[in-house]
Amino acid sequence: MAKARTVYTCQQCGAQQPKWLGRCPDCGEWDTLVEETYAPPHKASGLPLSDAQPQVLATVRPPEQPRLQTGIGELDRVLGGGIVAGSAVLFGGDPGIGKSTLLLQACHGLSLQGLKTLYVTGEESLTQLRLRAERLGIQANGLLALAETNAEAIVAQLQATKPDFAVVDSIQMVYKPDIASAPGSVSQVRDCAGDLVRLAKAAEIPIALIGHVTKEGAIAGPRVLEHMVDTVLYFEGDRYQTYRLLRAVKNRFGPTDEIGVFEMRNTGLAEVTDLADVFVSRQRRTVPGSVVVPVVEGTRALLVEVQALVSRANFGTPERKVSGLDRNRVAMLLAVLEKRADLVLADHDVFVNVVGGVKVVEPAADLAAAIAVASSFTDRAVRPDLAALGEVGLAGEVRGVSQLDARLREAARLGWQVAIAPRDSARSLQGRYGGLDVRLVSTLAEALEAAAT
Repeated sequence: MAKARTVYTCQQCGAQQPKWLGRCPDCGEWDTLVEETYAPPHKASGLPLSDAQPQVLATVRPPEQPRLQTGIGELDRVLGGGIVAGSAVLFGGDPGIGKSTLLLQACHGLSLQGLKTLYVTGEESLTQLRLRAERLGIQANGLLALAETNAEAIVAQLQATKPDFAVVDSIQMVYKPDIASAPGSVSQVRDCAGDLVRLAKAAEIPIALIGHVTKEGAIAGPRVLEHMVDTVLYFEGDRYQTYRLLRAVKNRFGPTDEIGVFEMRNTGLAEVTDLADVFVSRQRRTVPGSVVVPVVEGTRALLVEVQALVSRANFGTPERKVSGLDRNRVAMLLAVLEKRADLVLADHDVFVNVVGGVKVVEPAADLAAAIAVASSFTDRAVRPDLAALGEVGLAGEVRGVSQLDARLREAARLGWQVAIAPRDSARSLQGRYGGLDVRLVSTLAEALEAAAT
């Protein structure tokens, strides 16, 4: 019988070291090694696959119902059209943002179709789960619930009940008795998730795993957890705000650029299908440092507001605070503004924020952020019906963006009057956009001049 041994496991990549190190030699992250007592299992873990034989791929018959429709359109679209049979989906997000609520509503939608769903809760009792279902107005007649944290018991119940869809809330609470470390540790999370994923593939049971997140916003546990599942979804937004964004960062069965927008209400999460007034108010004021940018998320274009505040730094090193945009990209834009637009920002504090808690990752927001910073620095407001989009290069040039036509059509539909766009994308224009005046620019200097008139 193998003896238990002490190892040091990296919380970032899952690599194990014989002794503690300040820096993981595999992933290079600092202070990520934690001590664990590891006891090799007495028997092979996982499902028996000794009878598996190679098959001709053309003879493999897909399931009669390849995707399950949850009845929540925003969730189904982010998943690529629904839940794929036998898939493993990992949900991440800040505490209280609505992960459990959304999946409980999804179970309710599937049970209304006559499908068998099983909700495994490791953080609540069945009484607490029943009270939450009643608060959300969920009929619990067709929904099976199990309060369990033992991974072997969960797998046994899944094999016995054979549900059409299962939820495990949360994977950090599940443990295996033959592993000496505590629940939530790297070894426990990796092994428990591996057993559940193997069961999902073998029994064709789609399983949703809810995962806690670290203070950096990543799903807690080894990074290999994200590679084990088929789809990784993140809930974004401030828990104290009304709106939530569901974004796919990995999806083997659909796109990874779609987003779902939900509104948190007393009765649960409600879908938001029209994004007209979600992140931008049509009753805008004329204030310095505020510019609207049309961004594209998946198949939809939406308008978001970028705000900037520039003030003189009285003490020490000037601060640079960014929310909703990439901090390194904003630092680059500040350097370009100093070099190409003669704005002296080295002795000023700069704060940049995207309103509504949304995160914009595409470079099309560069121009709007640069104009907002310049507007706040000069204390000259741009017109409230102005939208700006374009990627800013290090030479001060404004580069083209994709799907320019869809962005301008959305801005025109919502009543915007002026749009500053890159001249490189002029070939994708489809003509007039109602009353929208499209001003094409090639450089940042031209864009700042066009925004001031």
